[in-house]
Amino acid sequence: MEFTISTPALLFSAISLLMLAYTNRFLALASLIRQHIQLYESGKDENILKQIQNFKKRLNIIKYTQIFGVLSFLLCVISMFLIFLNMPTAAEIVFGASLIALFISLAVSLQEIFLSIGALNIEMNRLKK
Repeated sequence: MEFTISTPALLFSAISLLMLAYTNRFLALASLIRQHIQLYESGKDENILKQIQNFKKRLNIIKYTQIFGVLSFLLCVISMFLIFLNMPTAAEIVFGASLIALFISLAVSLQEIFLSIGALNIEMNRLKK
């Protein structure tokens, strides 16, 4: 396989779309947190407090999805720069690290999805009462 400057460039659009999705999840979660804080202050419901605790965990996880996504993006840029400097072996190693960072970002995002399902279960349990 020939490793050219276009190889790491292929990830740019994918990483950009992932970062947009992560940002949208963050903004939606931030809105939910604000709403639930107001609900809790008005009613001191235990389920709402559980939701807020779940949101706090999810917020922390989203932070790591974004950190590893940005790291993957930066490593792609560094890899392209190393190709430009005619250092193909170093560029391939850095590109491999970029792929690992992207994998971690996706795995952490999957964890956040499972926590999100847990938050929905808390909401549905409220209906049972």
